[in-house]
Amino acid sequence: MVSRLRFEAILFLSLCATTMAQAQASPPEVHLTLPQAIDMALKQNRNLVLARLTVLSSEHKKTIARSYYFPEIHNSSTVLHITELTHIVVPQNSLEVGVPPHDTLISQGALDTYTSGTQLVQPITQAFKIRASNQAATADIHLAQIQETQAENQIALKIRELYYGILISRLKQKAAQEDLKVNQAKQQEAGAAIQNGSALEVSSLEARAVILNAQQTILTLTQQEQDTTLTLVNVLGLPLSTHLLIESDTSADTEENPLPDRSEGLRLAEEKNNEVRAAREKVMKARAGVAVARSAYIPDITGLARYSYQSGIPFLVHNFGSFGANFNFDLFEGGRRSAQLHDAQVQLELAQTDLARLQDDVAVQVESSYNKLERVESLVTVLSELSKVRDEAARIADRQFEQSTILASDRSQAHAQAASAEANLLEARLSLTLTRNDLKQTIGIVPR
Repeated sequence: MVSRLRFEAILFLSLCATTMAQAQASPPEVHLTLPQAIDMALKQNRNLVLARLTVLSSEHKKTIARSYYFPEIHNSSTVLHITELTHIVVPQNSLEVGVPPHDTLISQGALDTYTSGTQLVQPITQAFKIRASNQAATADIHLAQIQETQAENQIALKIRELYYGILISRLKQKAAQEDLKVNQAKQQEAGAAIQNGSALEVSSLEARAVILNAQQTILTLTQQEQDTTLTLVNVLGLPLSTHLLIESDTSADTEENPLPDRSEGLRLAEEKNNEVRAAREKVMKARAGVAVARSAYIPDITGLARYSYQSGIPFLVHNFGSFGANFNFDLFEGGRRSAQLHDAQVQLELAQTDLARLQDDVAVQVESSYNKLERVESLVTVLSELSKVRDEAARIADRQFEQSTILASDRSQAHAQAASAEANLLEARLSLTLTRNDLKQTIGIVPR
C-alpha cells in the first residue's frame, strides 16, 4: 500500500514537472490589433526609450548650466602639525629698567594649527557666458524633443508598414494557393486529355512546371511573412520567441480628418516641419556659440566673501571675515580667442545655410507628396472597383461550377484572381496610408 502511494506521488510530481516544463518551453502568444500594436511600440520600443533618455539627459544638462548663475559656497579646512617653531627672546631689562625682570621667550604660534574658512563666490561678468550656455542647453533640449517626436512618428509608420506587410503576404499566399489549385486542376485535365488522345505529353509537363513555380512562390511568401513578423516583434520590443496573432481588420486605421490644401500644407511645413524646427534650433545654438566666444574678451570678475576660523597661527584672531572681488583676464593667448570667435561665426553661417536648404527641400517634398497622394487615391479607387468585380466573378464561378458549366480550374482561377485583387487593394491602401502619414509628418502633424 505504501509503495503504491509512493508510486502515485512520484507520478503526480513527474506530471506536474512535465506540465511546467511545457508551459515554460511554449512561446508566449500576443493577440494584437493595429492600434494596439502602435500603442505597444510607442511604449516599449528600445529606440524610443533611447530618445526619451536623451531628452532627460539634455534637461539635466540645462539644470547644470543654469546652476552657474547662483552663488557657490565652499568650505576649506586644514589641520597641520609643525615639527619646529622659532621663538622671540626678549632679554632682561631690554625694554626699560627692570622690564622684563628676566629673559622672556615669546612663542610663534603652536605646533598644531587648525584653519577653516567658508567662502561665498558670486560670478558677475561671467553671466554673459552663462546666459549663452543656457541658450545652447535649451536648444539641445528642443533638439532632443524633436528627435523623440521624429522617432515616434517613424515607429508608428514602421508598425503600419510591417502590420500591413504581414496581411498582404497572407493574401498573396492565398492567391498563390488558389493559383496552385488552378494548375493542379489543369494538370488533371491535361492528363485526361492525353489519355483521350486530344493533347500531347508536353502539356502535362508544362502544367507540372507551373505547379512547381506556384509552390516556390508559396514558400517564398511564407518565408517573407515569417521575416516580417520577426521584425514586427523586435520593433514592438517583445521577446523574439513571441508568437503574434494579429487581426486582419484594418478598418480602425481609416483616415477621418481631412488634410489641409497645398497652400496651407506649405505654410505648415515651413512652420512646423520637424527637420526645419531642428535646423532653427541649431541656428539658435550656433548663435549662443558666437556669444560664448565673444564673452571670452570680457574679464572674469567674481565677488567673494569669506568667514574664517584659526587656531595656532600667531598674530591672528580666532574668528575673522574678509570680502572683496577677484579679477582674471588673459592678456595674451596666442590668438586663440579670435580663432574661436571666427569658428563660431562660421558655424552660425553653416547652420543658417542648412536651414535655408531644408526649407527649400521641404517645399519640394510637400508638392511631391500631394501629387503622389492624388495618384495613390485614384489607384485605390480603381483597385477597389476591381476587387468588387473579382469577388462577384468568383461568386458566379462557384454557381457555374455547381451547375457543371465550367471546369474546376476555371473556378479556382476566379478565386485566385479575387485573392490577388484583394492583396493588390490592401497594398494600395497601405501605400495610401504611408503617403498620407509621410505628408502629415512633412507638414508637422503628428501621424498617429
